[in-house]
Amino acid sequence: MNQPYLGQKIAELRQLKGLTQEQLAEKCEVSTRTIQRIENGEVDPRAYTLHCLGEALGFDFAEQNASHENIWLTILHLSSIFCMLIVPLLLWSWKKNQSLRIDTQGRQVLNFQITMTLLLFAGACLLMALPVGLVAMDEAGWTNLQSGPGFMLLTISAPLPLILIGIYCTVLGVLNATRALSDKPIHYPLSIPFVK
Repeated sequence: MNQPYLGQKIAELRQLKGLTQEQLAEKCEVSTRTIQRIENGEVDPRAYTLHCLGEALGFDFAEQNASHENIWLTILHLSSIFCMLIVPLLLWSWKKNQSLRIDTQGRQVLNFQITMTLLLFAGACLLMALPVGLVAMDEAGWTNLQSGPGFMLLTISAPLPLILIGIYCTVLGVLNATRALSDKPIHYPLSIPFVK
């Protein structure tokens, strides 16, 4: 398990439980300085300490079977291909307490999916508003847009942003699934951090 992520996760869980470093140290029967060093990423906790931290914080820090973790990470990242928020949300909710990597990367996938869902919704609204705007322009007597070549070009290019978003989601899903399998850092550009 990557130490900086482990320290961050322990600090986050401790704060969510409303514990101070001193209280957590007391529960785990270690010194406060040990908790500080673990949270700062200065040391790797021993197996017993990690087990005690997991019990005190309600999180399973034990190393999972790498093949099972990698399968879930792959499914999580590839779920972004379908531009559906529900699949990564269910996977993350189900597995977030079993693996630190699934929790961390699941948040990134969710942020990406929420951002892309909002973009798709905005694009679909604009696409539906296009015919209404053309009819209003035609009724105002400006021009008969439906008979010209400009209308054909507009009709063909209108769904292009939605198609590009779909391609973008597919490429990033496959790329990040591959990166997760090889333990490289993942990255979802243009994501708004909704889930922290």
